[in-house]
Amino acid sequence: MRVLAAMSGGVDSAVAAARAVAAGHEVVGVHLALSTAPGTLRTGSRGCCSKEDAGDARRAADILGIPFYVWDFADRFKEDVIEDFIESYAAGETPNPCLRCNEKIKFAALADRAIALGFDAVATGHYARLEDGVLRRAVDADKDQSYVLGVLTAEQLSRAMFPVGDTPKPQIRAEAAERGLAVADKPDSHDICFIPSGDTRAFLGAKIGVRPGKVVDADSGEVLADHEGVHGFTIGQRKGLGVQGPAADGKPRYVTAIEPETGTVTVGSAERLQVWSIAAERAIWTSGSAPDGPIECVVQVRAHGGLAEAVVVPVDGGLDVQLREPLTGVARGQAVVLYRPDPEGDEVLGSGTIVGTGSDRR
Repeated sequence: MRVLAAMSGGVDSAVAAARAVAAGHEVVGVHLALSTAPGTLRTGSRGCCSKEDAGDARRAADILGIPFYVWDFADRFKEDVIEDFIESYAAGETPNPCLRCNEKIKFAALADRAIALGFDAVATGHYARLEDGVLRRAVDADKDQSYVLGVLTAEQLSRAMFPVGDTPKPQIRAEAAERGLAVADKPDSHDICFIPSGDTRAFLGAKIGVRPGKVVDADSGEVLADHEGVHGFTIGQRKGLGVQGPAADGKPRYVTAIEPETGTVTVGSAERLQVWSIAAERAIWTSGSAPDGPIECVVQVRAHGGLAEAVVVPVDGGLDVQLREPLTGVARGQAVVLYRPDPEGDEVLGSGTIVGTGSDRR
C-alpha cells in the first residue's frame, strides 16, 4: 500500500512513519508548511511549522530512507483554520483549531491531494486507534486525541492511519531513540500552533481590534467592568475578568454567558455554569449514517475532560443531547463528541458543533 506520512517534525509523526515503513508499505514523507512566515524558530514546546520542524522532519525521513517533500498549505490553513478561529471568537464562541485543521487540512486538503497522486492512505502521529473503520480512544489515556478526530467522516477515516495509537507515549520516545531518530527527546508542542507566544487574547486583539462592552453580574444586572471585546472571554473563565474582587457572598465569579451582538459578558456563580442539555449542528457520524433513534452514550465537550453520560437524538442534521449529569464550562463553537464505551476501548460514534445549551433538567 502507498502511504503518505504527514511528518510534523515531532516524535509521534516520525515513529508513525517508521512503523508504516516497517509494516512494508511504500511510504513518502511530507511536511505541511502551514505558516506564511516560517522563519521564526519555535521556543521550547511552543509553536510549530517552523524551519526547525521542517528540518527535523527531513532528517527523520533521511534516517528512514524515504522520499520527503514540503507541501505548502499556508493559504488554505489561513482561510480554513486561522480565519475561522478569529471569526468564531468574534462571535462569542470558543473554537478548537485542532478540530478544524484535522477536518479541513490533514484529512481533506492533504488527503485529497494524496489520493489524487495515487496514495492509498495518510498516516499521522495522532494518538487514536482505527480498527476496521472504527475510531477508538488511544491506549494512552493521557495522550488520547480521539476528541479532535471526532469530526472526521467515514470516508476520511477510510483513508487514514494512526500507527502510534496503540502505544503509551514513553514507549514511543524509547522506540524513536532505538531507531536513531533525533526527535526522540524533542518537547511536545502545546497551546495553539499559530500562536507561539501562547497569548491568545493579544493575538485576537490584534486581529479583531477594540469592540467595547460591559461585564455584567448575572444576579443583579449591575455593570461590574468595561472590556475591549468579547473575544477576550470564554465560558467558564474565572481569571482576567477585569472585575474587582469576588461576588458579595465571597465566592468567585465565572463567565456564564457571552452576547457578541451587545458586547455583554455575564458573570456569575459556579452553579450558573451547569448545563443539562446541549444543542449541536453539523452532525458527523463515523459510520457514515445517523442512527434511527436515540442512543445512549458518553459525550465529551472539550479536548481534556468534560465527560458525561447522555441520551443523544439526531435532529435535522444536528444533535439534541440530554445529559444524565450536569456539565460545566460548555461553550458554543466547541465540539460535542459521542463515545460508546466498550471493553475494546471507547468507540467514537460521531460529533456535532455546539450552538446552545440549556440549564433545565428534563
